[in-house]
Amino acid sequence: MPLVAGIDSSTQSCKVVIRDAGTGALVRQGRAPHPDGTEVHPRAWWEALRSAVEAAGGLADVAAVSVGGQQHGMVCLDEAGEVVRPALLWNDTRSADAARDLIAEAGGGEAGRRFWAEAVGSVPVASFTATKLRWLARHEPEHAARVAAVCLPHDWLTWRLAGAPGLDALRTDRGDASGTGYWSPRTGEYRLDLLEQALGRAVRVPTVLGPAESAGFLDPAVLTGAPPGGGSAGGPSRSGGAGPGIRLGAGTGDNAAAALGVGARPGDVVVSIGTSGTVFAVADAPAADPSGTVAGFADATGRHLPLVCTLNAARVLDAAAAMLRVDLDELSALALAGPPGADGLVMVPYLEGERTPDRPLSTGAVHGLTLRTATPAHLARAAVEGMLCALADGLDALTAQGAVAERVILVGGGARSAAVRRIAPQVFGRPVVVPPPGEYVADGAARQAAWVALGGAAPPEWPVTGAEEYDAESVPAVRERYAQARDRTVDRVDAPKG
Repeated sequence: MPLVAGIDSSTQSCKVVIRDAGTGALVRQGRAPHPDGTEVHPRAWWEALRSAVEAAGGLADVAAVSVGGQQHGMVCLDEAGEVVRPALLWNDTRSADAARDLIAEAGGGEAGRRFWAEAVGSVPVASFTATKLRWLARHEPEHAARVAAVCLPHDWLTWRLAGAPGLDALRTDRGDASGTGYWSPRTGEYRLDLLEQALGRAVRVPTVLGPAESAGFLDPAVLTGAPPGGGSAGGPSRSGGAGPGIRLGAGTGDNAAAALGVGARPGDVVVSIGTSGTVFAVADAPAADPSGTVAGFADATGRHLPLVCTLNAARVLDAAAAMLRVDLDELSALALAGPPGADGLVMVPYLEGERTPDRPLSTGAVHGLTLRTATPAHLARAAVEGMLCALADGLDALTAQGAVAERVILVGGGARSAAVRRIAPQVFGRPVVVPPPGEYVADGAARQAAWVALGGAAPPEWPVTGAEEYDAESVPAVRERYAQARDRTVDRVDAPKG
């Protein structure tokens, strides 16, 4: 069987896996870091991708490549294909006011939220590309005036791998397009009127490909340091990739790729604990939640992926460990030593604002601090439980929209914590399956690449082996106390003045 490559260009790093297209067996892999921050110039992603590919032994022997990338990021290009300004990432909350304005312009309140939910499956929040475009038009009109095309991080990287052959060659997929705020999973079409409303004028957008369609061919020169396709080193090529040769998959957003990587099916809910926390399920019908809690995304197979996203996830554990001056393993041991419910100590983990619920200016809070609960074990337990309770709220919202949750598949860096794995069933109230640590976004991208390389009506079956299952009696009091504390937490913009 041929080999295929999957790329995960996430917030924090770029990972590359090379796998056997037929069996999914891992052959080799590599990674490289990304810079910190909520805005990053795309050239940093490109340099990290090239480094990660080199660390993985190159792509000369693969048949196809696909890119899974962080969703929502705003990449603006001018007529020459140059990046207009550093990309605003999904976790940049400066466009919160723009989100509120777009809802107000659609009627405001419930009417405005319902309009957006019906139009594109999701209600605008600061994360979405559409709100970032409105922010750009309002705060950087000189940059907005230069924009000729707007795309997403994975779109841009796929385009660069093809040799950057002109703006009309930009390609994307249903999964990532569904997170822009101007593409409808229900109709499968762009809402260019909403894009124009956000930015103030029409610009080009990537063509949306089907799950197994090819975005073109890899231009080998782009990974050797030579100018792409014969163009100048600083700008895009006009000649396109070298093809035929290594095929490029459509790619997708990171959550859709993760669902493909773990083999999620209807009845599974995936909880991913990374920089962000995401809760999503594979569904046959599109979601349209006017409350804005559930985003009605598409997946990478032709189905749908209703999703709830929190800004605060694994970094809550990092912050708690820093406060207690311990490493993550020690934090886990402390949390497991603490009692369920932490004797009433509750952490509301809005350390970076929050997306779900939509409280971008909120801060974290600790409730129930007493002499009894002022111990490292109690604080560690409260941090783990608070992070999981925020995700459990998302699970409740999914099931309220009709998702079936027979079990939870727990992935991401946070799933490496023994405390998270053992406490999760108590909070979620369902069995929790933890696949072995892996790069499931990159694996999903590789599986899509295998689909492109091998053809067929569905992606090849790649078994996930070595998963562990955790089960425990739920502890309702943990969720109840968390809900009481959560509902006392308000956005700073709504806080009393004076």
